[in-house]
Amino acid sequence: MKNYSKVSVGADARTELHDKLGLTGAEISVNSMPAGASVPFVHAHKQNEEIYGILSGKGKAEIDGDVVELQAGDWVRIAPSAKRRFFAADDSAITYICVQVKAGSLEGFSGDDGIIG
Repeated sequence: MKNYSKVSVGADARTELHDKLGLTGAEISVNSMPAGASVPFVHAHKQNEEIYGILSGKGKAEIDGDVVELQAGDWVRIAPSAKRRFFAADDSAITYICVQVKAGSLEGFSGDDGIIG
């Protein structure tokens, strides 16, 4: 059995990687929306924080009533209980990655957890 998994992500609107890669500590999705589109619902979480990285394009997020403008290169961390919804700009598609992990679960960073050799 190999100690790694690999998958290629196409141009789907949403690709969830937990099943495709056998993830055990995080949920990661790659999301694309055409210009003018939005996620059709507001949501929050019970335990999981989300980290969003904007890969291309621009748009906005509504988080607990605040409007946060987003563009390629931006990263946003959202607490579990925050109510959120995402929108592509009227004149631009947006592609972003979402990493979902249990809030407070990080016990060490790469330097602390890494083993050289």
